[in-house]
Amino acid sequence: MVPRRFLGAMAGVCGLVLLGAARTAGLALKETTMTSPVRQSNTQTPAATDAIRPFKVNVPQAAIDDLRRRIAATRWPDKETVADQSQGAQLARLEELVQYWGSRYDWRKLEAKLNALPQFVTTIDSVDIHFIHVRSRHPNALPLLVTHGWPGSVIEQLKIIGPLTDPTAHGGTAADAFDVVIPSLPGYGFSGKPTGTGWDPTHIARAWAELMKRLGYTRFVAQGGDWGSPVTSEMARNAAPGLVGVHISLPAVVPPDVGMALASGGPPPDGLSEEERRVFESSRAFGRGGNLAYFTMMAARPQTVGYGMTDSPAALAAWILVHPGFAKWNYGADPARSPSRDDVLDDITLYWLTNTGTSAARLYWENAGRGATSSAAWKTTEIKLPVAITVFGEDPFLPPETWARRAYPSLIYFHQTEKGGHFAAWEQPELFAAEMRAAFKSLR
Repeated sequence: MVPRRFLGAMAGVCGLVLLGAARTAGLALKETTMTSPVRQSNTQTPAATDAIRPFKVNVPQAAIDDLRRRIAATRWPDKETVADQSQGAQLARLEELVQYWGSRYDWRKLEAKLNALPQFVTTIDSVDIHFIHVRSRHPNALPLLVTHGWPGSVIEQLKIIGPLTDPTAHGGTAADAFDVVIPSLPGYGFSGKPTGTGWDPTHIARAWAELMKRLGYTRFVAQGGDWGSPVTSEMARNAAPGLVGVHISLPAVVPPDVGMALASGGPPPDGLSEEERRVFESSRAFGRGGNLAYFTMMAARPQTVGYGMTDSPAALAAWILVHPGFAKWNYGADPARSPSRDDVLDDITLYWLTNTGTSAARLYWENAGRGATSSAAWKTTEIKLPVAITVFGEDPFLPPETWARRAYPSLIYFHQTEKGGHFAAWEQPELFAAEMRAAFKSLR
């Protein structure tokens, strides 16, 4: 099992309105409030297991005080012996960030921002699923389900809500409007923690189909990056009821022969074009540079990784920032650049207060070694629904269009941008929204 997971990691190259819900679902609403930092209910609602309950965040002050106390008591290691990030998060930058976290960062600002949005919880397969549901004021808006990944959360999608639901205020037209549904993956954020096995991307895809059904959507599109990509791909492959098309920003396009060569260390397959060979070599260098160490460890031993993330805020921050998507992040030195220091700390603090470092990591174990970018692993050629792909130009993985068209026979849109990286919705929300408009224009 472990060697298979390691092989998958190497081959994978990279590794997510209250009245409106009541109107569409016609269900009784009962408010749920997050009042404990570790409260993650996994029990079904006795009265109606398919009920949609309004949700508010209200973290006890004692939990925030405990976080600050733990930060102040951090026992720091000695400085790395290199001048770059090849040994992991660098001491000086991390120490500065964590000290700010413990003294000046304000969680209540994010809490207020979240509570200003329509949030809900519904129980699916005995696990509470938290989601944000914002309806556009424009008629005939296209419903869009957006799925985050690791080490992200719904936090990384907050900045796209405005451009997607209110396009006329962001350079678009009323015809570009979306209704937006942003769920928290099981084991992440305010969603419940599965108490048993089986919650892999395929299971989550089924749960998302049920969520959209409960919201009353009979026609919708879906988007995913990082873990959201295989979840969205599985929704499309299994033709989720009402789904008419998908957009993927971490496409599973690596051909089987390329994946095997990357995993085995063998030479590149014959017949690669110059661009394909360049992607092959960059992917090999990426894996050999230790950039997949986090993937391998969480796929093999998520429980072991979880102890440090659960007990030490500094360890949690360091582990999250080891993700290659943060390789060029400047630790918030430029407040005008997204994600800012507070943006990233919002995300890290959400993991801390909900105690979801371990439960989130288990998704890698559940995935059973399927490389996120492997076409064969996700059976992409079986997808019949329209597929759109955006390759954001600052992402570590920049697949060629030739691979995309081979992997997705139903591809209707392919575009590579100059800006935007692995967390494109966070980094370039306006650009991300523009890509959604273009990608789904023919499906309206």
